[in-house]
Amino acid sequence: MSSFTRSPKQIWNFVALLLMTGFVAHNAVAQAPAAEPKSDVIVFTNGDQLTGTMERGVGDSVVFKGDTVGEITIPMSKIKELRTHGSFVVIRKDEKPTRITRRPGSLVYADNAVTVETTSGAPETVPVKSLAYIIDQTTYDNEVAHHPNFLHGWNGSVSGGATLIRSTQTGTSFSAGVALIRSIPDVPYLPAKRRTTFNLLESYGKLTQPVIPQTTPPTPASEAKTNIFHADAEHDLYFSPRFYALGEVSFDHNFAQGLNLQQVYGGGFGWTPLETSAQQLDLKADVHYEMQSFIEPNPITPANPHIPNQNLIGSTFGEAYHRNLPGKIVFTESASVLPAFNNPNAYSAIAAAGLTLPAYKRISLGLNATDNYLNMPATGYKKNSFQFVTSVVYSFK
Repeated sequence: MSSFTRSPKQIWNFVALLLMTGFVAHNAVAQAPAAEPKSDVIVFTNGDQLTGTMERGVGDSVVFKGDTVGEITIPMSKIKELRTHGSFVVIRKDEKPTRITRRPGSLVYADNAVTVETTSGAPETVPVKSLAYIIDQTTYDNEVAHHPNFLHGWNGSVSGGATLIRSTQTGTSFSAGVALIRSIPDVPYLPAKRRTTFNLLESYGKLTQPVIPQTTPPTPASEAKTNIFHADAEHDLYFSPRFYALGEVSFDHNFAQGLNLQQVYGGGFGWTPLETSAQQLDLKADVHYEMQSFIEPNPITPANPHIPNQNLIGSTFGEAYHRNLPGKIVFTESASVLPAFNNPNAYSAIAAAGLTLPAYKRISLGLNATDNYLNMPATGYKKNSFQFVTSVVYSFK
């Protein structure tokens, strides 16, 4: 009779072999490459084929990211057949994207019509002449089907600059800025529904100059200060792709004009007569309440009397222009005039222009000029205040 007796050493060797085999097999399974997603395919009318990823469609064109050619826009008139493996939603020209409910599905194009095939329900076919948008499922879920929270969709930049002088004179100056914008939907090819902007600018400087030669008893050093602050916020609600209602608020402090605080609260309408991928022009008008308080003379004398606050009802007539230049250079310009109905002499105006020059990734060089005009400044102050600021800009996207 055969003996199946094994020594303890042989048993432990067998157990170790089993454990090692299981470990190697587990790693082999875990490290096995995941199956790559299938490519979408375009068959052109001349018989050529292009593989890649279907991204979106606007009107009678689609944006396709080819495996070899990158992102390109292709007119559907040049396409014989399109087969996709992703999920898409099709929107007709007579539908508003933000007021529909659709089930995404795979998309097929043939015979001058787009068909979306879902796992449940009959396929939906839309002729190209009636097609407004083709939206991928992720964009549809985030921008159309759901209401994003307040933190969603913000974009913009922060900027700053500083100068230090340490010698006979002592000087410190700095500038800081924040520019934020939130557009809903957060994709440029869908018509806008809401837009919120916030801007903040601060320029501060102090220069100390001692008396030379010093007197006996000593004369205190003279000081020159600069403090210019601006903040504004605006919320736009679109009635159509280019017409919207707006509500706005702004705050200004300008030591150079003797302006302690200017507050503006208003509402009105805006219109976008020019909007392309390269440039945009907005025209705006509102009716607002405006309050101005000024820096009081110290001391108050008959020659330098108390300066009363201004409580004004007026309007803002303004324009804002944005242009994308070659080399990723961005040019911005804006101007506004604020007449007052109950005091025609208490009008004001502001104009600004700037260039953003790309430097490294999200870091740019900012060149900005701003001119503030106040027709009724505090006694002894000039009406005009001009500043030119150079700063480092960091963009969030």
